[in-house]
Amino acid sequence: MVRQWWQARLPLSDSITLTQRNVYILPTRAGAMLGATLAVLLVASINYQLNLGYLLTFLLAGSAVVGMYVCHGTLRGITMNLIAPGECFMGASALFDINLVSRRRSVRHGIGLSVLGAHHWAWTDVPAQGSATVQVAFQPGQRGLHRAPTLTAETRFPLGTFRVWTVWRPAAQVLVYPKPEAFAPPLPAGEPRSGGPAATQVQGGTEFDGVRAYRRGDPLKRVVWKQAAKALARGSDELVSRDTEQVQRYELWLDLAQAGPRSTEHRLSRLCAWVLAADRLGIDYGLRLPGVEIQPDSGPAHRKRCLEALALC
Repeated sequence: MVRQWWQARLPLSDSITLTQRNVYILPTRAGAMLGATLAVLLVASINYQLNLGYLLTFLLAGSAVVGMYVCHGTLRGITMNLIAPGECFMGASALFDINLVSRRRSVRHGIGLSVLGAHHWAWTDVPAQGSATVQVAFQPGQRGLHRAPTLTAETRFPLGTFRVWTVWRPAAQVLVYPKPEAFAPPLPAGEPRSGGPAATQVQGGTEFDGVRAYRRGDPLKRVVWKQAAKALARGSDELVSRDTEQVQRYELWLDLAQAGPRSTEHRLSRLCAWVLAADRLGIDYGLRLPGVEIQPDSGPAHRKRCLEALALC
């Protein structure tokens, strides 16, 4: 409860500069053991009046103090910027790119970043007056809109006797799409366009009813490679393309009500697989969800819009 209360007080920001106010330091187990060893050496040196013991004790103590200063300075002064996360499907890890910028004239070594509470660290060195990018991953528990997790950065350079760390709450959000069904059935049949000729159906979810001779400039994804392989086996190099004119005779609608009798999550998973399949084929498709109807279109923007609607359904 105290940890959650403390994290809630941290400001939300996609960029943070580390200063004395947000960088913390504590000795590690190795540091605590070094401190205990120094105490024993000091007591022994006083008891037996060992000048070399004093020398060794204060030499080690001085090295520890210098290491503490260097360790704190390794993290202090760095600016961390969160790069907008890419798309993420349920069941996969969401990846965040974090850019670390240093204006100091010396290299910063051994800086690690991780999701707070996780045990998977991404380590990097930041060059002098340069930048470095690391990638941090976390796995969302469900689809939908999620805030980026709380992150932490730390270093134990140079001696490992002190741990310097910070805690950062990014303001970015990540939209998690439904997990595509692994073995989805073929795309549904197209519906006739209003006022247009009869519909042409998709056969097997991958090919159209009509083909024609290949024309220079046709996209390679329109080429029927199965027929090209058969023609090559017969000693012919003739290529054929899918007839895009027949594609225009129908509209492909992906409807939640027609995605099967199973649970809503399973139907959304199937629709997600269909959206990806239709996008790979480069055909127009529309999406129908409760209260949402996206008109048929194609392209990356339309794909993203449909996937967002599925994620927020």
